[in-house]
Amino acid sequence: MSNQKLTSHTIRSVSPDSPAETAGIQAGDILVAVGGKPLIDIFDYHYLTDEEELAVTVERDGQPITFSVEKEYGEDLGLSFASGLLDDYRSCRNACVFCFIDQMPPGMRDTLYFKDDDTRLSFLQGNYVTLTNMSDEELDRIISYRLAPINISVQATEPELRCKLLHNRFAGDILEKMQKIADADLLMNAQIVLCKGLNDGAHLDKSIEDLLALAPQLQSVSVVPVGLTKFREGLYPLEPFAKDDALAVLSQIEHWQRKALVKTGLHFIHASDEWYLLAERPLPAAETYDDYVQLENGVGMMRLMTEEFTEALSHMRRHPFLKRKKTVACGVLPAAFMKDLTGLLRKKCPRLRVQICPIVNHFFGESITVSGLVTGRDLIEQLKNKDLGHSLLIPSNMLRADSEVFLDDVTVDDVRKSLQVRVDIVKSSGNDFLKALVRG
Repeated sequence: MSNQKLTSHTIRSVSPDSPAETAGIQAGDILVAVGGKPLIDIFDYHYLTDEEELAVTVERDGQPITFSVEKEYGEDLGLSFASGLLDDYRSCRNACVFCFIDQMPPGMRDTLYFKDDDTRLSFLQGNYVTLTNMSDEELDRIISYRLAPINISVQATEPELRCKLLHNRFAGDILEKMQKIADADLLMNAQIVLCKGLNDGAHLDKSIEDLLALAPQLQSVSVVPVGLTKFREGLYPLEPFAKDDALAVLSQIEHWQRKALVKTGLHFIHASDEWYLLAERPLPAAETYDDYVQLENGVGMMRLMTEEFTEALSHMRRHPFLKRKKTVACGVLPAAFMKDLTGLLRKKCPRLRVQICPIVNHFFGESITVSGLVTGRDLIEQLKNKDLGHSLLIPSNMLRADSEVFLDDVTVDDVRKSLQVRVDIVKSSGNDFLKALVRG
């Protein structure tokens, strides 16, 4: 790459044998235009590069050069950029009463305090966004480019309540924006972060009723409980949900699922896995999750893992002489589930011992019980001096994406050295988990 100043349109790399490389485009070039049209951001890039024959103009060493590119319709050019959005990331304009970033401890990396609410990330990465920082013109551009699905953080459909939850007096027009997207026949998904005493009860019924009216373009809605850390001094007073609360929420959701099935043929409204664990209720059947459309939002992950684990186990031969001990670390909430799941191995591997170690979250506070927020520091402190056996298994969601670093900047290598044990990072699939348990 040349020494010229990086811009958001600077090409960071060109994939080998891609249409762009074949045409002669190089890393370090600055993308200027496609078909003579300048690009604002990644939306323009995806829309303008769909065609089979393209005139791509770049700046190289201060001079414009235009390349003729031939490719298949819809095929990617093969370019990656200094900024994934070809533009600056947009920070959140809200001050949500439940915002997790506001509950982070001081002294962490700056990037962990950045609040993104960029609608372009909804399209690219599946992020849920509020649409509060999107102008009518930008919404029209998304519609004209046919970009979907759009994942939307709704929280509540009643205008005054949504303004209160987001602490933004301009946040009350969510239904109008979503109706505009639905009228354009673009697909959406939605989520509701439920806060006790605020948007639950009758307010939740109202939100679900309003959102169901947007089906089938709105294809799913998830309901997730608010996460509360111990760092809430000066923030809006919120209470954690208890078992009785979770039972009530599940009853509401199942009521609306029955209505949705009649109207749309889908369950439509989904409870995240935490509700079932908190209510101490069995997970629903796989078909309840409508092909796991909200999987990345924590809906159905444990049911899918169970299905995959049992399927893989049914095809595994018996290992009567596999004598080994392994330790599985997880959050407090899923510990009982993990114990039941690994217990299914006894018939096939009677001499394999699996120890489930729930990690209490001292870093964020004991009310945080999910595995994805367990830190390396808590892991080390609570497992030191324990007999961990042959290896320690940790789920990949404990780590930052595409890295071996925990939220507190402790690395997997730090854990290995501190605990003097092999650490196996397990992906979310049940098949991967089973393989890691029986691996030598």
